[in-house]
Amino acid sequence: MYMQKYHIGVFDSGFGGLTILNEFQSLLPEYSYLYLGDNARSPYGSRSFETVYKYTLDAVKKLFEMDCFLIILACNTASAKALRTIQQTYLPQYYPERRVLGVIRPTSENIHNVTKNNHVGILGTIGTVNSNSYIIEINKLHPQISITQQACPMWVPIIENGEALSNGADYFVSKYIDTLLESDPMIDTIVLGCTHYPILIPKIKKIINPEITLLNQKYYCGKKASKHI
Repeated sequence: MYMQKYHIGVFDSGFGGLTILNEFQSLLPEYSYLYLGDNARSPYGSRSFETVYKYTLDAVKKLFEMDCFLIILACNTASAKALRTIQQTYLPQYYPERRVLGVIRPTSENIHNVTKNNHVGILGTIGTVNSNSYIIEINKLHPQISITQQACPMWVPIIENGEALSNGADYFVSKYIDTLLESDPMIDTIVLGCTHYPILIPKIKKIINPEITLLNQKYYCGKKASKHI
């Protein structure tokens, strides 16, 4: 076990990653944590690969400077656009003994245990959806699963502006959910592919069939990360 002077860092483009942080604190209470939310440059979803990589690398460098031995990219967009390059190029050169993990792989590894009919919907930012990261990872592990994606560009701004539970959010929640389910009415599992989105669960549950499972990433990310400690 690492000495207590080292921390686990959690990074997100805003405060959505606090849902991941809470799960880590519950699973691994013996560690101290540092949370970095880039609210000043949020949202990341519509930004280019190059910009997301730069912003994410800035955060990783900062958390390493603050003695984090493990960093969780709690941002799906950062996981999709920056994680692989950081793991393959930055870490081997500068911090080969440390780890940076994302949220897409743990979710993809476990999705087959959740869906009953192999029809899965992904709700994410424009960046996450356009990267096709979930499709790539899930098809690699579970090729029998049919995947339908839906970008939700308004959800993060709504949440970051403190309007997640307001009546004004209803239109955009319904809009994206309806479009997703119209694309594949057989969907029985919906992945909340952004750590902000669980904040909208009360509204989402009012719209979807109660037999549809909403998959919250935090449970799988915590278990995955614990294996790297």
